[in-house]
Amino acid sequence: MEVVLYPALALIITAVLNKVMIPALRKVKLGQKILEIGPNWHKCKEGTPTMGGATFMIPFAIAMLVLALTKPEIDKRLYLVFGLAMISGLTGFIDDYVKLFKKRNEGLTPLQKLVLQFAAAGAFLAIDALVFGRGTVIELFGNSVDAGVWYYIVSLPLIVYLINCSNLTDGIDGLEISVSGVMIAFWIMIAIALGAVDTPDTLLLLAAFGGAVGFFIFNHHPAKIFMGDTGSLFLGGLVVGFAYFYKFEIALPFVCLIWIIEGVSVVLQVLYFKATKKRLFKMAPIHHHFEKCGFSENKIVILASLTTAVGCGVLTLLCINTIF
Repeated sequence: MEVVLYPALALIITAVLNKVMIPALRKVKLGQKILEIGPNWHKCKEGTPTMGGATFMIPFAIAMLVLALTKPEIDKRLYLVFGLAMISGLTGFIDDYVKLFKKRNEGLTPLQKLVLQFAAAGAFLAIDALVFGRGTVIELFGNSVDAGVWYYIVSLPLIVYLINCSNLTDGIDGLEISVSGVMIAFWIMIAIALGAVDTPDTLLLLAAFGGAVGFFIFNHHPAKIFMGDTGSLFLGGLVVGFAYFYKFEIALPFVCLIWIIEGVSVVLQVLYFKATKKRLFKMAPIHHHFEKCGFSENKIVILASLTTAVGCGVLTLLCINTIF
């Protein structure tokens, strides 16, 4: 019963919140500002309500509260994942708030964002190690390797990088929520394989998936609301957090393949332009390159979601003996 209840209620709550939030934001004219550097055909999206990520963060928080009160057997490390996801989302919320209410298109400065994100990631890793005894051993396709201090040297910037890559992916209607939905579905599969369908981690993931579906109803092309940094940073923290929860960090390059491609495309664009004064891609992040090549937004969303599913599938085949 719970495996149906958690995603269903999350979907309904998210849908209801969007139904209320969209006209309310339109009424007070709190909509997305489209920057001049963006694709010119995105200008028609200006004024679309944003900060929609709050609508799927709220049912996620409710699900966590219910689990905390009703499941005494809950793995306390689940609170860590919850904390990383929510703090990431709140960082995005502050950024969106500054953009909308303070009328500053850029929001928080890059330095302000990074300070908050590194603090959150550092606290996440420190608590995991000092309170829950997480060591530095990682599983590499059935082999255990002690990474030592390199575990933290790599993990800290990796967490921050992937969360920001999640943010970069949120550039066209339905893209980030679709890709993240596939990632969450993969973690649900892992949760069931490692535990059962009614464990707290599985139920929390099911609530997150229900919220994602509920938001997609309003975010697919043409989007009625954008998730903003609130939603994209929250999803980044959620997906990355569960990789560490399951001590399955090696999964990140496969599960987050699209995020990594989006992030790398921006880095390559900048480096190539500095070296040659020419653009490697028509526009970065790379989903805009495909837009300029004539791909529709729906086609890009489908291809990105399928690519994510393939990455998860390849990982499953590589680790099938250790996962199941």
